[in-house]
Amino acid sequence: MKRYLILEDGHSFPGEGIGASITATGELAIQTSNFGYQEALTDPTNAGKILVFTTPVIGSTGINAIDYESINPTVKGIIANDVTWNITDSTNFQELDSFLKEKNIPAIFNIDTRALVKLLIKEKMIKASIMDTDDEHAFDQIKALVLPKNKSAAVSTKNAYAAPNVGKTVAVIDLGLKHSMLRELSLRKINVTVLPYNATVTDIENLRPNGIIISNGPGKCAEVSAGLEPLLTYFYGKYPLLGIGLGFLVLGDYLNFELVDLEEEFNGTNYPVIEQNTNKILQVAMNIDQLFLSDSVQMEMKQKYVDLHSGLLAGFINQENKVIATAFNPEGAPGALDAQKIYDNFVEMMG
Repeated sequence: MKRYLILEDGHSFPGEGIGASITATGELAIQTSNFGYQEALTDPTNAGKILVFTTPVIGSTGINAIDYESINPTVKGIIANDVTWNITDSTNFQELDSFLKEKNIPAIFNIDTRALVKLLIKEKMIKASIMDTDDEHAFDQIKALVLPKNKSAAVSTKNAYAAPNVGKTVAVIDLGLKHSMLRELSLRKINVTVLPYNATVTDIENLRPNGIIISNGPGKCAEVSAGLEPLLTYFYGKYPLLGIGLGFLVLGDYLNFELVDLEEEFNGTNYPVIEQNTNKILQVAMNIDQLFLSDSVQMEMKQKYVDLHSGLLAGFINQENKVIATAFNPEGAPGALDAQKIYDNFVEMMG
């Protein structure tokens, strides 16, 4: 079935449609991972995006029960150079096309993804639609549509829920968390209660936690920082804090670090960051479009992590105030596992 990816700037890319046959509009985003497409398309941080996969082929490993980052994906669509069909007869794996239809996600393949990447590098943010036509009316429609704000509020849990275990108790503020984060905490016997993005000081205090995590999630720091400021004002320095992704940005913004927009959004795996105290280079997974100016940090740090592409601050550990924050996803999923020790650092910080 022939379908079109059309961009608000007038570009049109014809291709072959798979998955849901609906029309969808979202923000075009590059996904640079050479593996882990299931994790990428189910990651809540990608909410509202049409993902452009730079790897030549996706679909070869199918969809399985282990690699979901959320049960109901919130991506708007997928663009690929090619896809694989008829992967296996095993009932443990689902084909990509079947999965996309089940989750009502449209996709197009046989697209020149290299040309799309060049456009995105030049324009930074492009609104795009997956449609059946590329006529003048279609372009008028995409120009008129307004992309939603504060996506964290949309993907965050509406009600608190528990991921029980037998160790320390941690309250997780859900801005769009990944299941693999809960898995890593469970492996460390952390007793977790997940709270909505708009949880109150009382909601958290009632749990008597040993630590607090502000999760990764979609959208901009400015959309959530004001709502989280009362929590940070109350809990900063009182309980150990871990911020990941958007949570990292929220913590750094609270500490008045200077935010810097990245020239190209990081959305993929194997981004190199250097651990400054050891000069060890870690390969990490990131899904973020801002980092902090390292020179703007006017406080003593036990550890800093610096992105080697930009020289910007991508993580820090402040032992005095018991704060750990990373722009990268310590669990990987997909990605290298170099940074999983961040969870161990957090557990140690809780004592």
